[in-house]
Amino acid sequence: MKIPLGLAAVLLVLSPLPADSPAAAPGLSISTVRGSPGARPAPAPGWSWPLSPRPAVLRAFDPPARPWLSGHRGVDLAAAHDGAPLISPAAGTVSFVGVVVDRPVITIDHGNGLRSSFEPVASALTAGAAVAAGDVLGRVQTGHCGPAPPCLHWGVRRGEDYVNPLAFVMDLRPSVLLPPLGAVPG
Repeated sequence: MKIPLGLAAVLLVLSPLPADSPAAAPGLSISTVRGSPGARPAPAPGWSWPLSPRPAVLRAFDPPARPWLSGHRGVDLAAAHDGAPLISPAAGTVSFVGVVVDRPVITIDHGNGLRSSFEPVASALTAGAAVAAGDVLGRVQTGHCGPAPPCLHWGVRRGEDYVNPLAFVMDLRPSVLLPPLGAVPG
């Protein structure tokens, strides 16, 4: 079967890379950093949702065009109830527990320049504590999305850039419809 050049290019771009390829590392493309269109990565291996059951996304990642402009640098997730357990989405070390602009925050350093921050969360952990994926980090408090429903703000940074947290737990690559096998594109 002869594949048109344009379709071949699309298939090449969307085909998975070998796991040992540097580009296939659980890094994120610029499209997930700035929210621009383009190819997006599959979920990072070893990451899971920070709430259980899998939460609804109440507000999506909407980064600003420039670092100093307003935007939403993370996602808001619906918690099942006030005091719902916050679960570490990946292993790491607690780098901060405290209050930032009247909200209790916890930040986990996952290594490789990746840090997750969660608010509002009451936690008894202290900076320097090692956490495994799935460990309870604290309890979600009300206040971020108003009095009800309780929600969790989850932000992820790679170095100084905010990235879409959902890229670590969902496949954000666009769907591509291909012709049925044996069909001749016209």
